[in-house]
Amino acid sequence: MKLAMQALASAVLGIIFFALLLCVPAGTIHYWQAWVFIAVFMIATMGPSMYLAAKHPEALARRMHGGPKAETRPVQKLVMWAVLTSVIATGVVSALDWRFGWSSVPTAVVVLGDVVVGVSLVAAQWVVIQNNFAGASISVEAGQPVISTGLYGIVRHPMYICALIMMFATPLALGSYWGLVPVIASAPALMIRIFDEETMLCTELPGYIDYTRKVRYRLLPYVW
Repeated sequence: MKLAMQALASAVLGIIFFALLLCVPAGTIHYWQAWVFIAVFMIATMGPSMYLAAKHPEALARRMHGGPKAETRPVQKLVMWAVLTSVIATGVVSALDWRFGWSSVPTAVVVLGDVVVGVSLVAAQWVVIQNNFAGASISVEAGQPVISTGLYGIVRHPMYICALIMMFATPLALGSYWGLVPVIASAPALMIRIFDEETMLCTELPGYIDYTRKVRYRLLPYVW
């Protein structure tokens, strides 16, 4: 119950964060794309979070322990600061784009962006259900197994591909094309995170090297 309340409090703070991040640079609260995005984001995360709180509380606890300060590896701390900066930049640029009309995004594209955001967030939560050790920070725990089934049988980092898809869909959901610029700029940070994480997993997680031979692709089948 305590964990569920913490998740609920985190959701409330998330609403406040996104509302300020988007509406302040937009110069108005009448930014309907922002409110639809916030609603989709919260629904797509809170539903699965309540399920995790009831069925897999330890997994939810790991997901709630994230951010630069939660990382123990210096490279990962820098990466998370870069990701956080990208999230803020994406929101600000998208809101300014909407405010000043730098690009014109059709409503159909906005709706599609919201759908993709919602689906990718739910898929990311499904990854957590398949792998309860998929925390928000990089670590290896005692008794942690190598998961090679489900989405992990397709790519080695299904959580990251879900996050990447969501990141690219977010500016579109917010009615902006220019918001894609900071998303693209943050792609190298994600690659660095993956390389560093795999270095650690190959060293500290028994069986992970064999898993990399079985599942060859990190994010996109037949690509990388």
